[in-house]
Amino acid sequence: MKMDRVAGSGNDEFYTPPYAIEPLLPFIPTDSVVWCPFDTERSHIPRMIRERGNIVVSTHLDSGFDFFKVGCLGEVIVSNPPYSLKNEVFERLFELRKPFAMLVGIVGLFESQRRFNLFKQNNFEMMYFNKRISYFKSYDDQKPALNPPFSSAWVCSGLLPSSNLFVEVNK
Repeated sequence: MKMDRVAGSGNDEFYTPPYAIEPLLPFIPTDSVVWCPFDTERSHIPRMIRERGNIVVSTHLDSGFDFFKVGCLGEVIVSNPPYSLKNEVFERLFELRKPFAMLVGIVGLFESQRRFNLFKQNNFEMMYFNKRISYFKSYDDQKPALNPPFSSAWVCSGLLPSSNLFVEVNK
């Protein structure tokens, strides 16, 4: 079974609850423009970053913005990317050479030779949680739609003060 297809679904559009974003906020420079390339305006990620005083550019494929085809629209990049495109997403992020934070499932993150080499050749940091993140499928009904069988973490570059940071979240 391919782990890229969470819960057997071909849809990997799952939304991030606020408690998963809160620990990252202190590490995003408040004077920076933040690009959220996989987020609509309804997403908690751009909303919470904007509430801190940042300028936020939210783009999403549904609104005609393809992360792989547009130029970089911020000084820092933060999002919850499509799980099935993690190879391509991380390759592009490292090519852009901008600080970033991506919330991803960590099962198998380094198990493909392609990703192993990519991370081996680039500097990155990880923010681990004490609990699994329960994502939801609709902003109208934010009950957890998925309690995944894996842990999630913020995979970052150029943002965290150390290579491994362990944080506690309150669900």
